[in-house]
Amino acid sequence: MGRASTTGGRYRPRLGNRLVRVAAAGVAVVALAACADVPAAPGSATIGAAGGGGQAAAQGDPGLPQRLAAAVGGDGAYAHLQQFEKLADANAGNRAVGTPGYDAAVDHVVGTLRASGFTVSTPSFEVRTFSAGDARLTVAGAPVTTEVLGFSPATPPGGLTAPLSLRPRTPQDPTPGCEAADYTGMPAGAIAVVERGTCEFGQKSRLAGAAGAAAVIVINTEDAALPATLGDTPGVVPTASVTKSAGAALRDGQQASLVLDTTIRQQTSRNVIAETTTGDPTRVVVAGAHLDSVPEGAGINDNGSGSAALLEIAQKLGGSPPVGQKVRFAWWGAEEIGLVGSTKYVEGLSEADRARIALYLNFDMVGSPNPDYLVYDGDNSDGLGGEAGPPGSDTAERVLTEALVGAGVNGPEGTAFDGRSDYGPFIEAGIPAGGLFTGAEERKTPEQAQKWGGTAGQSYDPCYHTPCDRLTNIDRTALDRNVTAMASAIGRFAVDLTGVPQR
Repeated sequence: MGRASTTGGRYRPRLGNRLVRVAAAGVAVVALAACADVPAAPGSATIGAAGGGGQAAAQGDPGLPQRLAAAVGGDGAYAHLQQFEKLADANAGNRAVGTPGYDAAVDHVVGTLRASGFTVSTPSFEVRTFSAGDARLTVAGAPVTTEVLGFSPATPPGGLTAPLSLRPRTPQDPTPGCEAADYTGMPAGAIAVVERGTCEFGQKSRLAGAAGAAAVIVINTEDAALPATLGDTPGVVPTASVTKSAGAALRDGQQASLVLDTTIRQQTSRNVIAETTTGDPTRVVVAGAHLDSVPEGAGINDNGSGSAALLEIAQKLGGSPPVGQKVRFAWWGAEEIGLVGSTKYVEGLSEADRARIALYLNFDMVGSPNPDYLVYDGDNSDGLGGEAGPPGSDTAERVLTEALVGAGVNGPEGTAFDGRSDYGPFIEAGIPAGGLFTGAEERKTPEQAQKWGGTAGQSYDPCYHTPCDRLTNIDRTALDRNVTAMASAIGRFAVDLTGVPQR
C-alpha cells in the first residue's frame, strides 16, 4: 500500500467471511465496437464514442462493461510501466512528489489522455516534502542499522550523543510511549527508546520531546524495515527506527550517537484530472490511483501498476464514450507522504460538487509479485479492523469481487477498509468507495498460496518501498486480471449505479 504508516498499528489483510456467489458473473469477451470517433494514441483505439449526443450519454450502453473489459489488457498497462521506469531512471531513480521524475510522469499521463480525446487539468496544491540523507546510530561504540522516520527533524550538524532511556518503564505496557506519564523521570537530553504500537509515531516523538528527550528511537514489532512517518505533528524531535532484534539488545543508560540528515521543504505539486464529455454531470464516477513513488525507487508496483492500469482503461474508454454517468479519472500526487493530493482535492470541492460524486474507486498496487487478490471490505462484513464505508461502498465491494472472479480469480478476499490509501478522504466526506489491492508488506498464507500460487510465508511485495520495485517486480498475470476487473467495474458503474444511493 502506498503511504508510510503514521501509526504503530499493522495493516493485516485476512481471509474474509464472504460467500462469493458469483460463479456465473464472468466478464464476457465480445467483439469491440466499430472505429472510435475521437482521437486516440497509436495502437490504442477507444471502444467508440457516444452516438446521438445527449440521448446516448443519458442512457448509457449496457454492453459497455463487457466491451471495455475485453478491450483492455495487461500488455497495454505494462507499456506504461515501461515508460514510468524510463522516466524514473532518467530522473535520479524515482518519481517522488516534488521531483523531476514525478513531473515527467505527469507529462506522460497528460499527453496520453489528450491523445485519447480527454480535456485534462492539472490542479496544483501545496505540499511539505521530505528528503533524507545519512542515518547512523552507534550504541556503546557499535553501529546499529537504523532508518529515519519521514518528516523527522535533522539532528544537529555532526549528530548528537546521549544516554538511551527505555520508555515506558512498565514491562508490556499496552500503549508504549503514548502518554506523557511514560516519560516521567527520563533524564533531560536522553534518547528515548519506545516500542511501536497503538498511537501515532508523531505522538510518541512529541511527548518524548516535551519531556526533554533529544531524540527518539522506535523499536519495530518485527525484524523488518519500518516505512513510517511523523506526518504533520508539531513539536517532534529527531526520530529513527530499529528492528525488533536490534531493539531487544538496547539497554537503559547505554551511550548512543545518532546522525540524521533530513530536509523538509514547502513545494507545489499537481494532480491529473480527466473527465468524459458524455454522461450525467450530477452523478460522476471517479476512479483514481496515486502517481508518485517513494524516493527510494521507481515505484513500479507502488503505484505505477495502479496508475498504468487506470491509464490503459482511460485510453480504451476514450473521452466521449456511451456512458450514463460522467467518468472522472484522477492521478494523485503526494500519496506517499500522507494522501496529500487526494485530500486537497476533496477539501477543495464545494458541498454541491461532493454531492455530484456518486462513487470513488481506488487502485493502489495491482501487480504485486507474490499477489493476493483483495477487495476493500466496504461493509466491514469481514471484520478486518476497518469500518463500514458510506452507503454504496458495499455495492462497490460486491461489483469488484464479481469483476475479479470474472477475470479468472478464485475466491477474492477482503482487506480492511482503513483509509490507508487515497479513498480515505472520500469516505471521510461521505462518498462511497471501493478498490482493489494485491498486497504489500504482509505475508502470504499457505491457504492463499494453495489458492493463487506464489510463495507462502513471503510478503506479497518483497520490494515494497525499496529500490528493487522495478519492472521485474510485477506479476503480469495479476496485472492483467486486475486491469480487466477494474475496467469491468468502472464500465458497470458508468452505465448503472444500482445499489449506490443518491446523496
